[in-house]
Amino acid sequence: MSRLDYRMVDKQGRRMRKLRISLLDACNLRCLYCMPERPTFMPQKDWASTKDLIRITRNLVTLGIEEVRLTGGEPLLRRDFMEIAHELSALPVKKLGLTTNALLLAPHLQLLLHSKLQHLNISLDSLDAENFCRITRRDGFNTVMDAIYTAKEFGFSVKVNAVMMKGVNDHELSAFVKWSATHDIPVRFLEVMNIGVMKSQFRERFLSASDMMAMLRADYQFNALNDTPDSTSRNFHVSNGAKIGFITSESNPFCTGCSRLRLTPKGQIRPCLFMEEGIDLKSLASADYPAALAAIIAMKPTGRIPHQPQPMYQIGG
Repeated sequence: MSRLDYRMVDKQGRRMRKLRISLLDACNLRCLYCMPERPTFMPQKDWASTKDLIRITRNLVTLGIEEVRLTGGEPLLRRDFMEIAHELSALPVKKLGLTTNALLLAPHLQLLLHSKLQHLNISLDSLDAENFCRITRRDGFNTVMDAIYTAKEFGFSVKVNAVMMKGVNDHELSAFVKWSATHDIPVRFLEVMNIGVMKSQFRERFLSASDMMAMLRADYQFNALNDTPDSTSRNFHVSNGAKIGFITSESNPFCTGCSRLRLTPKGQIRPCLFMEEGIDLKSLASADYPAALAAIIAMKPTGRIPHQPQPMYQIGG
């Protein structure tokens, strides 16, 4: 297979260049918007092996994938995480990233310095230890904050993702903007999604990006950045020096520019976060990848699918 032989472009002209790999569905937090207190996780025996993940990703990179991000659940719960990170680092990708809650991050940082994995998106929904515990239903605030500051000090590209909810953490919006300016760490505010455990609370908890901006405009001015067409966030420089973004998954979905494919923990390639349809790539010969990818790309929706029966932790962030 060759990049010159095959372009992963759909009928709308969207080129599939990003891959999200969900390494597992398990997590060591129990965030209110993501999962129940006692979730059922996939058996470890069903996970795609390190060998399978690397072979699949190598084939997809050969076909045109340029950026890879490891997600979960919590990716660092996999014992073979470092092996996966270093194997992926050998591939000719432009960007290798990780989305993590950072509870287990600090011990990995020294080793990751010697890998291509330099982009860290860290979930942090509160700057207050008590509220952090309320949202995640676990302790660990200081561990997460220490990992964020250490990663920044080591030179990693660090972004913080904060899911904002009415009556839960919306009072911390301004605090996050001040924190971003103080520590030179971009913060992206996410709209809570109407998926899984949030369905019953969605109307009560949903806070749109436009409402967030209206709340902040009393104190700050925003300068919009020139984002790429496939950016998932609308990004701004703020008058106090902060760098913030808004991920508008509910109020203004970014489907028309989406360039992402998703690999499940079982090794199934899917065209969209909201679709259960996919193709198992583990047993597929390399020569069959172009046809399989063409089928997947043809299934990719052009607008937001209204219903996703699976909870967030099972489909990857």
